[in-house]
Amino acid sequence: MLSVPIHQAKGQLSELIRAAEQGEQVVLTRHGKPVVRLVAEVAGVDDTERERISAQALADLRAFRAAWSGGDAP
Repeated sequence: MLSVPIHQAKGQLSELIRAAEQGEQVVLTRHGKPVVRLVAEVAGVDDTERERISAQALADLRAFRAAWSGGDAP
């Protein structure tokens, strides 16, 4: 996993996007805390599958936020 501060990512966005396209996990951080994850777009996925993937990603994010804050996140 590649973790990059947002202020640093501004100057290397093209490289970070290429890394995500190649399957690298790229996480942008602010003050050392994960804020954004760059992921490659999944080609050839229908809307139903895309919605399932999105719902799972949202559930994962909520679980991460809850674990990070030490409690239940909305």
